[in-house]
Amino acid sequence: MTAQVQAINITPGEHIEWHVFGLTLNGDTITSTLISGAILVVLGLLVRRKASAREPTKLQLAWETVVAQVEKQVEDTMGIKTAPFVVPLALTLFLFILISNLLALIPTGHHPEYAPPPASDVNLTYALALLVIGTMHVVGVRKRGLRGYYGHLFRKPYALIPLNIVEEVMKPVTLSLRLFGNIFAGTIMVALIASMPAFILWLPDVLWKLFDAFIGLIQAFIFALLTILYFSSVAPAKEGANH
Repeated sequence: MTAQVQAINITPGEHIEWHVFGLTLNGDTITSTLISGAILVVLGLLVRRKASAREPTKLQLAWETVVAQVEKQVEDTMGIKTAPFVVPLALTLFLFILISNLLALIPTGHHPEYAPPPASDVNLTYALALLVIGTMHVVGVRKRGLRGYYGHLFRKPYALIPLNIVEEVMKPVTLSLRLFGNIFAGTIMVALIASMPAFILWLPDVLWKLFDAFIGLIQAFIFALLTILYFSSVAPAKEGANH
């Protein structure tokens, strides 16, 4: 009996491309990013419109619960007064990444998907990481001064100075690839599951979708938490010692 091995043609990383003025854009990533952003804006407007101190809606209570947790994490890590904007920044990143990842639960039947999780495109994760790390450096210099903020890179032992500099430069890379790797792995698993026979396809697909949603929640939380932890370095020495 000769076993037959069937090759599975999986081409992850393919995108729907738009060609504009000689530039090649990943149209599916742009589409899913706009959808996620629109959903986030609509949710915010709904909460604001129906906000009530006496009779809060379930959506308002859920929103306030998330905000309270983010505020507590920021206060425990660096103190809200050090950089108050970190709370809305971390909250926005958490909800945006979560909503983006949940887009994977809505299949379009097209290959590649019309609106895949945008975090499965490394271009978006690099942009998010550069936003966080770039803002961190700007605020750090404004709060502590150029010498005070970058002084830790040149402390003893001096032999480690090159490693300290490399570590600082690699922060946006590691932050972006951590998110990208986990979400991109999900797209590969979906491609593998799609290659299964039709009569058993529904079961692993349902189970993986649920697991993928959970992974999306965890990755959104980790990215927001790392954002807060990175910004803890901008606290002046006295404030940083108190937290």
